[in-house]
Amino acid sequence: MMGDAREAANRRLLLRYSLIAAAMFGFGYALVPLYDVLCDITGLNGKTAKEAAVEQTYQVDAERELGMEFITSVNEKTPLKFRAETAKLRIHPGQYYTVMFYAENTAPGTIVAQAVPSVAPGLAADYLKKTECFCFAKQTFEPGKEKAMPVRFVVDPALPKSVKDMTLSYTFFDVTAKQ
Repeated sequence: MMGDAREAANRRLLLRYSLIAAAMFGFGYALVPLYDVLCDITGLNGKTAKEAAVEQTYQVDAERELGMEFITSVNEKTPLKFRAETAKLRIHPGQYYTVMFYAENTAPGTIVAQAVPSVAPGLAADYLKKTECFCFAKQTFEPGKEKAMPVRFVVDPALPKSVKDMTLSYTFFDVTAKQ
């Protein structure tokens, strides 16, 4: 009799732990879409468009000047030296600018890398319009060669007046193995 009660208690305990494990797995699986929704709602994460914006004419706001900073980095496993031609610019909303970025392959072989952009503050991401960017496609880098990559952009004059400075950052990831 005592063995039956203990066996039933063990089964209930096993069922509880199994349900907890399944709930944890489900929560982990749902985290990425939940994070994306949270970022969309709050304007966090500064995701930019994944394809080129159509170049259009804006009324240049010559009275307003923004600071634009460019930050470059590479994933720790990506054998590139990566830099922006200029670290900071003073820009006017509505005016187009082109900034050059340079990456050099330090590996003995050819690599393929993908740049992932981010904008801060996150709410400004929707107002940054890139008509040309190396981040729209994977880039192939020959060994020991430097590659020049332009980014052409404009900041929509509708950007809230509270935004005085923006940062555009890129991180390169080696995706050679995924080819």
